[in-house]
Amino acid sequence: MNVEDKEESGLPADTILSMGALYRNIMEYGDICDHCLGRFYAKRSFGLSNDERGRSIRIYTALKDNVPYEHQRESCWICGNFFDTTAVWVERIKDALIGIECETFLMGCRIPPLMSESEEMIWSDYHLTDPEPLKSEVNREIGKQVSLAIGLTVDFKNPDVVILLDIQNETVEVQIRPLFFYGRYLKYERGIPQTHWDCRHCRGAGCEACNGTGKQYADSVEELIGRPAINLFMGSGATLHGAGREDIDAVMVGSGRPFIMEISTPKRRNISLEHLQDVINADAKGRVAVTDLVWSARSEVETLKTSKGHKTYRILVDIDGSVPGDALLQAINQLKMTEIEQRTPKRVVHRRADKIRKRKVLDIACIRAEENLLEIEVTGEAGLYIKELISGDGGRTIPSLSAILGCPARVIELDVVAVEGIHK
Repeated sequence: MNVEDKEESGLPADTILSMGALYRNIMEYGDICDHCLGRFYAKRSFGLSNDERGRSIRIYTALKDNVPYEHQRESCWICGNFFDTTAVWVERIKDALIGIECETFLMGCRIPPLMSESEEMIWSDYHLTDPEPLKSEVNREIGKQVSLAIGLTVDFKNPDVVILLDIQNETVEVQIRPLFFYGRYLKYERGIPQTHWDCRHCRGAGCEACNGTGKQYADSVEELIGRPAINLFMGSGATLHGAGREDIDAVMVGSGRPFIMEISTPKRRNISLEHLQDVINADAKGRVAVTDLVWSARSEVETLKTSKGHKTYRILVDIDGSVPGDALLQAINQLKMTEIEQRTPKRVVHRRADKIRKRKVLDIACIRAEENLLEIEVTGEAGLYIKELISGDGGRTIPSLSAILGCPARVIELDVVAVEGIHK
């Protein structure tokens, strides 16, 4: 190989000289393939693959030393001739993807420790500063063949699937990225929690108290929306992320509560959200409904859950005794735009930190009054406990309607009619 040949190869002459010397030394460790040989100086040239670099080094060494060109004779002591088996790996990947809808992918691999240690030993012994790791070449070369053979597109940020090769065990693992869709749900039936609750007695194992279901409640909003979604997307599970939650005995009406549903390991992705909405609403008719479904992403979950949207409630209040109309209106007006100090309610203190929170009543009005029953509409900051705003919770909420009136008052029915300040 003359100087012109060296320049055409894309490798500077001094690089080939140093690589030639390195090649002779490396051969003392054992036979090596062109891929592994070329990878030691992978970042010093452009336009060549690693196996072309390795072959160039062998040719130059044979010409310089005036010896026969030496082909690889035995198994490569670094990779074990992995690159001779790429077609086999592509077939394994095809088999692993059967039944999984995907358009984008990202390659990954687990390199056996001995292979990594072998190449790292050369890096250390010869102070190499710019080699390419075996892992990187495996991902790139197999990825290129997968793209050609299956027609998938590489996506480094949000791939539909991540394909992991376990070289030592000769297996392929496919990790399916979850799907996320946003919407608003309405809950028409009281007694349904927002999310699945394990049975308090058996903690989900199944016992006599829960009739072997492992659940505290037969259904939840999460399950009523999630079950049809799991079936359509062929997923393994569904998790509802809500913008707050209503009490189990409250309904959610009006414009509905914003939520994001996460579908785990969906084997199908190309489902119309309009069709999904129709199926959910038909299956949960009269109990739960969803509206305004659009695609979402994991990055939007935290934004949704931390948004401090104002909430409006319509409540039916029972008052002990008779209160004159003027006194009632005065008491209600006294709460308007008032900052309320609420110690964690007794009903939830077993699962939440016992501390005092300050929240403001933004608006409150009496819609109708009949004897000792009042219908009141309240708009409050996120986190305002409405039942305790009325009852006082034994003095844990200050002020309260009960304390201002000087007689016991309690919520007997609660509807959430609007969750504001959250937009998609």
